[in-house]
Amino acid sequence: MNESTPKILIVTAVDAERDTVLRGLAGNEQYEVIAAGVGPSAAASRTAVALSSGHYKYVISAGIGGGFPGQAPIGSLVIASKIIAADLGSETPDGFLSVDELGFGSACIQTPSVISEQLTRALQSAGLSAICAPILCVSTTTGTKETADALAVRNPGAAAEAMEGFGVAQAAQDFGLPVLEIRAISNMVGPRNRDAWKIPQALQTLEAAISILPEVLT
Repeated sequence: MNESTPKILIVTAVDAERDTVLRGLAGNEQYEVIAAGVGPSAAASRTAVALSSGHYKYVISAGIGGGFPGQAPIGSLVIASKIIAADLGSETPDGFLSVDELGFGSACIQTPSVISEQLTRALQSAGLSAICAPILCVSTTTGTKETADALAVRNPGAAAEAMEGFGVAQAAQDFGLPVLEIRAISNMVGPRNRDAWKIPQALQTLEAAISILPEVLT
């Protein structure tokens, strides 16, 4: 591939996710994959470093995550319709206020709807369970039913929760690039039950999804 041809940057949190994505891409040189670390701060910083030193046309946050009950079961895929920093705001006696409500900016970044929906349909056509819906980004993963319920009420239709999407999206937005997010569901959002997590299965699902990605993004 010509060095001047813009690539597609995929950002994961940890090495296991990065290696899974690389297997799914099967040597496709149009893509570059990095493991940026856990949490929105590490994701934003290291995505920005990568974008400043390369030539890209899309940015993708990819990995495993939690699914909201009734929205995304374990083993399914969620493609972000929008990426929301769900805990960015202020706690008040009357409840949580987002940065949008506080007037300090926005906690929501839209993904390109045509591409997100096209990818969702491609995954469904390949026999994978996939939906296009909001994905929440948090700095502290949810561990109780009360928090899960509160997040669902504040963010209607949210299907998944992870820790890096908004950081990746903010860096992409600052560079004027469209961003996508792909999450394979390993566990349910709510009471923390490590024994019920299906991480190997979620990674297999992620690999299958990534193998289809070049059919949509070229």
